[in-house]
Amino acid sequence: MRILITGATGYIGKRLIPILLNEGHNLICTVRDIARVEHLYPQEKNIEYIEADFLKADTLDSIPLNFDTAFYLIHSMTNSAKEFHELEERCAHNFKNALEKTAVKQVIYLSGITNDTKLSKHLLSRKNVENTLASSQYALTTFKAGVIVGSGSSSFEIIRDLVEKLPFMIAPKWLNTKTQPIGVRDVLSFLLNSVGKTELYNKSYDIYGPEILTYKEMLLQFAEVRGLKRTIVTVPIMTPKLSSYWLYFVTSTSYNLASTLVNSMGIEIIGETSNINKILEVTPMKYKKAVKLAFVKIEQNSIISSWKDSYISSGNLKDYIHRFINVPKYGCFIDFKQRKVTNNKRTINKIWSIGGDNGWYYGTFLWKIRGFIDQFYGGTGLRRGRRSPTELVHGDALDFWRVIYADKKQQKLLLYAEMKLPGEAWLEFKIEEGILYQTATFRPKGLAGRLYWYLVTPFHWFVFNGMINRIVK
Repeated sequence: MRILITGATGYIGKRLIPILLNEGHNLICTVRDIARVEHLYPQEKNIEYIEADFLKADTLDSIPLNFDTAFYLIHSMTNSAKEFHELEERCAHNFKNALEKTAVKQVIYLSGITNDTKLSKHLLSRKNVENTLASSQYALTTFKAGVIVGSGSSSFEIIRDLVEKLPFMIAPKWLNTKTQPIGVRDVLSFLLNSVGKTELYNKSYDIYGPEILTYKEMLLQFAEVRGLKRTIVTVPIMTPKLSSYWLYFVTSTSYNLASTLVNSMGIEIIGETSNINKILEVTPMKYKKAVKLAFVKIEQNSIISSWKDSYISSGNLKDYIHRFINVPKYGCFIDFKQRKVTNNKRTINKIWSIGGDNGWYYGTFLWKIRGFIDQFYGGTGLRRGRRSPTELVHGDALDFWRVIYADKKQQKLLLYAEMKLPGEAWLEFKIEEGILYQTATFRPKGLAGRLYWYLVTPFHWFVFNGMINRIVK
């Protein structure tokens, strides 16, 4: 079957693609930046990528006319909590208009459970998207999932941060809100098994795990799986704003994403019963099993996708990553270092392992201080870490950097800074003819940018010299 996938670089999309390929389907993946995916499945003949931005209707002409099924996996919890619902509705409207010109028979939409009479802006937006996608030209199948549990999911990583960092928690009262978590493997099974099922046309189903748990119970069961003893006390005095700051400073989420999540966590997410499990032959697993399977992936360093690699984590959905691949030369401050390399393979592997738990090889305490300062001013800090300890691909988050270019054969890695700065910054590692070139480039914005560079220059000399020396050692 020929299938169109939107949100192909997202958390669910990146996990669904290999499953569909394994089933023998032909895939068309829409992406806003093709540089993020051109390295994926280079030997696979049954997949093609096209650039399309569903926020811009004039970019959708590249969508082919002949395919059977489409997955709508676009979600926009952006840096602007005030406007994400408008962006989601615009995406859905443009998608619908584009697909009504094609031969598509079925659109499958993954949403969130929206049964409570009082919905958060985030859940209300998902409901509005479902209404927007409905069409007389194709059949819509909607799955509304509870909290998704899997390695790399935002809910999983937030719970992991809380449990592993805090032996004792004074937590907001929304931790007593009930929900029905579902494992990501079960979500993928529902999506896969629904392709081409005519009995699901123009129908909507809640999908969820077999247990009703409070967020507090989820935290405590997570702690049991990890062999940790945790005490949680909930207090009624935390406002949504205080709760958002609490999540922001303790976990790896951004403030705006924390704010969006907090508003949703006060809403009960309880699914309505149906026969969908029987129709699609899926028996959802319990929460603790989903957590255990997630850690199997983590321990194997085989996390396929992470919410942190989405542009959501950088607070910048509107900018394309390829805008920053050409490092400017004029009007910039540059810190340039070079060293002779005695072992190319070992050196490139060290470069590819930089950041995250491995640290930055020199002056780690200074990197941490810079991360705390960035976090204090609302930036990402060093909390995102990295998806894999040894692999880097285009678009990956790497602490407070974003991978712009990563090619081991060309022996080049280019990073773009996503920390709060009075300007823009790049960090490049490149090996040519046995020489490692390390270049930090900063394009200042106004007087503040120039003052910033002069203030940090002594630290740069110390850190960048030590870093390149350790890399080639």
